[in-house]
Amino acid sequence: MTTLPRPTTELSADEARRIALRAQGFLGAPDRRSGVRGVLRHLGAVQLDTISVLARSHELIAYARLGAVGRAAVEEAYWRRGQQPPHSFEYWSHAACILPIEEWPHFAFRRRAYRNRPHWNHELPDGAYDLVVKQLRAEGPLTATELGGAKRTSEWWDWSGAKVAVERALMYGEVVCVERRGWKRVYDLAERAVPAALLHDDLDDTECLRRLVGLAGRALGVGTRADIADYHRLKGEQVDAVIADSGLVPVTVEGWAKPAWADPRALASPPRGRHRTTLLSPFDSLVWERARTERIFGFTHRLEAYVPKQKRVHGYFAMPVLSGGRLVGRVDPAREGRTLVAKQVALDGPRAVPALARALVEAAGWVDCTDVRVERLDREELREPLTAELAHALA
Repeated sequence: MTTLPRPTTELSADEARRIALRAQGFLGAPDRRSGVRGVLRHLGAVQLDTISVLARSHELIAYARLGAVGRAAVEEAYWRRGQQPPHSFEYWSHAACILPIEEWPHFAFRRRAYRNRPHWNHELPDGAYDLVVKQLRAEGPLTATELGGAKRTSEWWDWSGAKVAVERALMYGEVVCVERRGWKRVYDLAERAVPAALLHDDLDDTECLRRLVGLAGRALGVGTRADIADYHRLKGEQVDAVIADSGLVPVTVEGWAKPAWADPRALASPPRGRHRTTLLSPFDSLVWERARTERIFGFTHRLEAYVPKQKRVHGYFAMPVLSGGRLVGRVDPAREGRTLVAKQVALDGPRAVPALARALVEAAGWVDCTDVRVERLDREELREPLTAELAHALA
């Protein structure tokens, strides 16, 4: 059993919150020169999801940190175009995520685990795997539909043999998703899509885990064992095995019941700078783990997209409102023509009104809306000041 050093640094709850905000790119001037690719490298993982309200979640991640960056520029930064070398690859991390291409070797441990996995939810027809690889080799990048069909029936889970085969090849690392086309994965052989210097599984599990634990700690700034494990969906014992050699240092945080670890660079200088005011995707890495969000921000958040409509409290895709380094409310948005509709709004109080108005108007401009309409408001007495703030911001 590894003996871990005792914490020598004590952080207040406020210091931990500010460290987390800076680490996630919400405190201080955004690095616009490195742009969307810089955001991806900094975070280490950007979660993908099928839901698109204002935009898809991977677009919202860049927008929340950089402001009204062009949506085409976001796609260009993430996906391979033509013969350009890729900047990223899609794989299983926190969930289905876009990951910096430089981290391909460090997911060797997961590719090995998938290859050794004894049970699969979908049966693989005889010969289907080899046929898919052969077709990709001959024809170049293809969608599952082009490979022979994504589904056997209209049911989302009823995959065709080609889809089962190509998804298994993706997990094994023989195939890579090089872009999304109409939200369909476009697959190509890893030997063509991944730079030769990175295309290997040479690193053992310990090296892979040490790297991912260190990256998670830096992206979080400060976190518990569970926070760090959750970032790339590692097991607690995997974190325990490498954290002493990850470059992270043990700290204690006021009000946190569990031990914590921090990026030493985050401790080297006090987190200062301008706070971002924005709407957050529920899949943003600042808030994707509920227990951490409650611990740091005192804010309970739950994605209700998969909750029956009659049981929803805050709406289908309620987006937390970040302002002044706090989560001050949430809004469930939609679009009707050139109008951004705030279908349901919950605010902490009157002080959150200007922040919400700024966030809504900026988001509206980003998705090419010229007006904002607020429907349900949890505190009706705030409607008049919110209407006035919106009118001023839209003027």
